[in-house]
Amino acid sequence: MPVVRDLSFIENRSPNMALQFRERVAKTPNGEAFRFPVADGQPWESLTWREAGDRVERLAAGLLALGIESEQRVGIAAGTRVEWIEADLAILSAGAATTTVYPSTMAEDVAYILADSESRIVFAEDDEQVQKLRDHRAELPALFKIVVFDGTTDGDWVIGLDDLAKLGEDYLAQHPDAVTKATDAIETNQLATLIYTSGTTGKPKGVRLTHSSWTYEGAVIQSNQILDESDLQFLWLPMAHSFGKVLLSAQLACGFATAVDGRVDRIIDNLAIVKPTFMGAAPRIFEKAYARIITMQEAEGGLKEKIFTTAFTVGRKVDALKLAGQPVPLPLKVQHALFDKLVFSKIRDRFGGRVRFFISGSAALNRDIAEWFHAAGILILEGYGLTETAAGAFVNHPDDYKIGTVGPVFPGGQVRLGEGDEIQIKGPNVMDGYHNLPEETAKTLTEDGWLHTGDKGSLDADGFLTITGRIKELFKTSGGKYVAPPAIEAKFKAVCPYASQFMVFGNERNYCIALVTLDPDAMTAWALENGKEGTAYTELVNLPEVRAMVSGYVDELNSHLNRWETIKKFEILDHDLSIESGELTPSMKVKRNVVEERNKGRIDALYA
Repeated sequence: MPVVRDLSFIENRSPNMALQFRERVAKTPNGEAFRFPVADGQPWESLTWREAGDRVERLAAGLLALGIESEQRVGIAAGTRVEWIEADLAILSAGAATTTVYPSTMAEDVAYILADSESRIVFAEDDEQVQKLRDHRAELPALFKIVVFDGTTDGDWVIGLDDLAKLGEDYLAQHPDAVTKATDAIETNQLATLIYTSGTTGKPKGVRLTHSSWTYEGAVIQSNQILDESDLQFLWLPMAHSFGKVLLSAQLACGFATAVDGRVDRIIDNLAIVKPTFMGAAPRIFEKAYARIITMQEAEGGLKEKIFTTAFTVGRKVDALKLAGQPVPLPLKVQHALFDKLVFSKIRDRFGGRVRFFISGSAALNRDIAEWFHAAGILILEGYGLTETAAGAFVNHPDDYKIGTVGPVFPGGQVRLGEGDEIQIKGPNVMDGYHNLPEETAKTLTEDGWLHTGDKGSLDADGFLTITGRIKELFKTSGGKYVAPPAIEAKFKAVCPYASQFMVFGNERNYCIALVTLDPDAMTAWALENGKEGTAYTELVNLPEVRAMVSGYVDELNSHLNRWETIKKFEILDHDLSIESGELTPSMKVKRNVVEERNKGRIDALYA
């Protein structure tokens, strides 16, 4: 990221996120704020900033009418949609704090989160989310009202969004400046958001993030001139996750419009409709897109596949020269221009044709996949942060990036490498602590404000950070060699277009093994191409042909690994991992300990 020497933006930023929203409405009232689908096949509806401001004010006034007070918690249990954003901004504008809940969270965990946070009101997406609360009502003494987006109301405990807005209108008729007063009274370091980290073990921990954390995040993006009012974002990321939430702060600071639809299965279709200039995504989205394009070309075969392969050979050569600061010879330029028209432009069109860059976060992106997209003219800027840093702490810049790194630390932030090369971060974005967990807070935050991330990394001479592993996930073989599973797992996904998950084990064993899951969509395509159409997934993944196919990719992976890292044996599981099965967190991270425990017999058998 270009060095920002003037850090006055930190002092000059909005004192709180509610005021940041109000200032955006005043600055560009007629500009487009949000775009959202109404029904499949129908044009998307749009809201200006003024219209969004009016809707948010009525909802905020409704919360005040119900008696919500400063820093009291209000939950949102819903998927990503424009109503989620309106509810969040209304909560903040009323001076309250948002407790985020994934709609996929099990009822018992929902009850724990809402009880621990003492949430008094909950915005619920539908009857399914309301039922979770009904089933555990006795455990939620603080919860006195549910506001449902799409669902059944009872006029008492459960009311609709329009009911809340009507309460707000009536309240504003009597107290016209109520929301303005509530917003003006919010202190910079007041609690804004409680995000419960799903974690891979134990109960979720509530991360306390202040208004200051979020407004700093938005101000960093604005100060680096990465985005502006001319941009259009496509937002599908879970708003219950800090990555989704930080993009809202960036939007308020920069003023771009956002098209919102959280349905993951519609991402590619929506990109073609929306034609955004940028999008944030987790690596799995890029892995799936890469795998789909590769397998489609392999199925085409013949001349088309040869043109495709040659195009990427040329694209990578041109990239290597440009990144090294060397001139591209004219014959290579001519070749590249031809392949750009024949191949690369068609790949870019799949993503709407206007993307300036993607932002990748929440997990490590494999370098080979990033370079493949870059060769096609699609820039993926990798960033890094944690829920505990309000999502962003490092990011590459469109004009200054290094593929394979997560960029330099945000201006105004600090980084150091501690014991074992642990990444430690300090800055305005770092959390206050964990809610009701002083001992956990003390383990994670030093007295002088440094956050222990638990991640291992290295810094180059320019301050660009490379993530080298999760300290707790590193293991040592019985031969005394250290292995970093995430790095190997990411490499396999770049090699094998059919992979969904690849989990490496080998702690205190004499060699490494892997459990493999295959992507159901990719395997449906494989079945069609190999005369196995209609074969059930569980049968498909057990076919000798499929095992031979995976074995070939494992051999290819091993050719790029150190001897002690190579995978000696593997087993393909008969199901893909899912949130519902408890093997993935709501943010799509593998619960390694759960997978290991459930497959203990399989793992032991691979060492027999």
